[in-house]
Amino acid sequence: MAVARVVGLDRAAPLLRAHPRPAVRAGASRLPFRADIRGRRANSSYRGGRLGAMSMETDGLFELDDPVAEEDVPVRATAPLAVRMRPRTLDEVVGQRHLLRPGAPLRRLVEGGAAASVLLYGPPGTGKTTIARLLAGVGSRHFVALSALSSGVKELRAVIDDARRRRDRLDQQTVLFIDEVHRFSKTQQDALLGAVEDRLVLLVAATTENPSFSVVSPLLSRSLVLPLHSLDPDDVRGLLRRAVADQRGLGGAVAMSEEGENVLVRLAAGDARRALTALEAAADGVLADGAGVIDVPAVERAVTEVAVRYDRAGDQHYDVISAFIKSIRGSDPDAALHYLARMIVAGEDPRFIARRLMVHASEDIGLADPAALQAAVAAAQVVQLVGMPEARLALAQATLHLATAPKSNAVIAAIDAAMADVRGGAVGAVPAHLRDGHYAGAQQLGNAVGYRYPHDSPDGVLAQQYPPDALVGRDYYRPSTHGAERVLAERLPKLRRAVRGERPE
Repeated sequence: MAVARVVGLDRAAPLLRAHPRPAVRAGASRLPFRADIRGRRANSSYRGGRLGAMSMETDGLFELDDPVAEEDVPVRATAPLAVRMRPRTLDEVVGQRHLLRPGAPLRRLVEGGAAASVLLYGPPGTGKTTIARLLAGVGSRHFVALSALSSGVKELRAVIDDARRRRDRLDQQTVLFIDEVHRFSKTQQDALLGAVEDRLVLLVAATTENPSFSVVSPLLSRSLVLPLHSLDPDDVRGLLRRAVADQRGLGGAVAMSEEGENVLVRLAAGDARRALTALEAAADGVLADGAGVIDVPAVERAVTEVAVRYDRAGDQHYDVISAFIKSIRGSDPDAALHYLARMIVAGEDPRFIARRLMVHASEDIGLADPAALQAAVAAAQVVQLVGMPEARLALAQATLHLATAPKSNAVIAAIDAAMADVRGGAVGAVPAHLRDGHYAGAQQLGNAVGYRYPHDSPDGVLAQQYPPDALVGRDYYRPSTHGAERVLAERLPKLRRAVRGERPE
């Protein structure tokens, strides 16, 4: 080993002479090859899919860097307001009281309790990245941030290898923050299992999607799932006021009118980042105009429309369409229009909406209003032939028709009961008189012999067995007394008695 060190040192000598050791400020670590550059975390950054140069394997020739405290890295004055106002302590975090109250899991983790990997699940702007950084600040942990959008298995393995060296040489734990973890494939998520199991890395993964759908089960079982909720209006209001007054924020350069503040709170929709972004845009406009108050017109000039939280491939897609259908089923046209509007504004495929309307027309309305299915099919045709945005009118018309129509689930109940009997073996032979008799020799087999043509009867109905023997007398369709089915509910018993040859009551 000694020879290896000498050889390695000889090879490194030209590099040492070419790149002399930089000056080090008083009190700073005097480890080799450490540039003292404020605003850069040489020891804990992971940019462009490559580890920083100081994290490379050196065969023991050089030591790894000491960690740089997060508070030692100043935030530039030109950084976005949301970045400048990022909470530095747990007490500055707004909302998430269910996770931050005394004794709650998150507070114990941040205050130095037992280390555990966590999955932070919640809408955008609820503090997932902030919480990850607070967890990294416990003790002397090394913080590495990756985005699932730009990293793969190769980058994960490099981080894990670096974490192993830091654990073995510096007794330092690595916090690995992965944003948008739901975008990792199963293979990429599996690559984390061993390191998480051995606590080689303390994983803090953030996702806006339900982890039960987007994260592999082995990783779920090794992590603490912490759901984050959208901020309530009072939380957003307090955040806005702090940003206006705090020197890290606007430093009192502008004021907010009560009406302007209310508009910003509404536009935020529970998203802290969106609230601060809208505030910054409004403040820039006010200061550029030489005014000093953020009022409603200032907000409207800066922010044209609130973005709708909706992911066509995630749980929001299913949650909203579920609420849409249940609102129609519950005969609430106003709520149904709200969810329809959310889907349209968010860019949902109108053909998907039209398909759900057609299904709902039969499932929850059926023969209580036979025109409901026609309305849904017509809306689907408008979507196909005309397209958006005009097709929104046909979708809205069909939605209102279905929501205000009388309701009955008799159709789906009838077909499901019939299918359950078939699956259970109640099939039986087709009665001989109903079998096909058009081919030569059919009558010798008894097929179609004895069939009675209903139109030969003055009433158009006559007594004849139609179901297999085992199902004679079995009733599937049970019409409700709602809408047009009220007439059917009165007529059907008479039909059944006539067909079955029973005496009228």
